[in-house]
Amino acid sequence: VQLQASGGGSVQLGGSLRLSCTASGSISRIISWAWHRQVPGDRRDPIAIIGGDGDTTYTDSVRGRFVISRNNVGNTLYLQMNNLEPVDTATYYCAAATQENYFWGQGTLVTVSS
Repeated sequence: VQLQASGGGSVQLGGSLRLSCTASGSISRIISWAWHRQVPGDRRDPIAIIGGDGDTTYTDSVRGRFVISRNNVGNTLYLQMNNLEPVDTATYYCAAATQENYFWGQGTLVTVSS
């Protein structure tokens, strides 16, 4: 599975961005998707997960502001980010899990200014 993320950029406090992540390869083997984020010197933590059945999970810091979804074809993952805050500034990574492996996309930088 190969993942290609896009959609990062710079916004002001309260703004919105939508990240996309397009998968190629053995996408039928993907059982769940996730978005992670990382700031320099810190861990890469998951912030939103969507399972094969469409169930979603969010970390407390983004719940109610971010929405994870995927398209009907099942090859593109999205992260709609609303009401962005400076603390959301990070590099965002998409990920996909199969039974055997965990795949990462390249990071996309999101910068939120006050």
